[in-house]
Amino acid sequence: MILNTGGRTDTVQYYTEWLLNRFSEGYVLTRNPLFPNKISRYELTPDKVDCVVFCSKNYQPILPRLHEITDCFNTYFHYTITAYGKDIEPGVPSIEESMETLIRLSDQVGKQRVAWRYDPVLLTKEYTIERHLHTFERMAGVLAPYIDRCIFSFVEMYKKLESNMPELILLSTEDMDELACGMGSIARKYGIHLQTCGTNGDYSRYGIHASGCMTLDILGEANGIEFKKLKHKGMRQGCHCIESRDIGAYDTCLNGCKYCYANKNPQKAFDNYKYHDPKSPLLLRHVKPEDTVIQGAQKSFLKGGHNAGVDR
Repeated sequence: MILNTGGRTDTVQYYTEWLLNRFSEGYVLTRNPLFPNKISRYELTPDKVDCVVFCSKNYQPILPRLHEITDCFNTYFHYTITAYGKDIEPGVPSIEESMETLIRLSDQVGKQRVAWRYDPVLLTKEYTIERHLHTFERMAGVLAPYIDRCIFSFVEMYKKLESNMPELILLSTEDMDELACGMGSIARKYGIHLQTCGTNGDYSRYGIHASGCMTLDILGEANGIEFKKLKHKGMRQGCHCIESRDIGAYDTCLNGCKYCYANKNPQKAFDNYKYHDPKSPLLLRHVKPEDTVIQGAQKSFLKGGHNAGVDR
């Protein structure tokens, strides 16, 4: 099983103690987003988890104790650092601070396990194509020696975003092409493997690879292990990632990013935070009498089974 800790919320930044407690106790519970009274239990042990995948905008809180997980599990880290400021990402550290933390993370876990995410790419009057390319190059020059690859995607125009970001400028095909061309050129200059994720369109002419951001090839190469050759079903339309189990919960991320798809609105996340108990096996609240807890499926993707995994 591939365990995803950051698809629904920034677990690393806001729920570090809870996350470490879950690994310490060896299991986690997660509510079904569609059927809240249905709870799945997953064993957090090296013989049940092929790889732990992280995605965060601030690894600072977990760095001192991250070894408690990396010493026992195969891991991979997505670090999102964009061009946006507090006007769009209120709870996210500055670019400079974020880059410093990424470098510390890379030094600790190895550059082969760190992917820099520059997404979503969106346009406003403040965040123009020129500003994106200027900021992307500044960051690429610093981060290139510390990352496995860079992943970007263009913003998806869903209904909630129209109300949350009225200042958003619709990306045209020409805009996306100009951004891809510029970013591809910058990536070549600094020797960065640049790829899209969940974005339609072929930008291979600019040296940009089309791939999932969480594939068995990426995770296997990063950890020196071999996975079975399996078809990647993806997590949503346009996604080419391997299936994973997310242990987070929607409407719990306090970053307050205006483009966020995982929160109905920023206030709901702050309202929910008061129901968080770091000692509970659930991210929010506790198991209730009317809840049904079932053992979640944890099939291995490793070639040769779980005993082919990390042995530390």
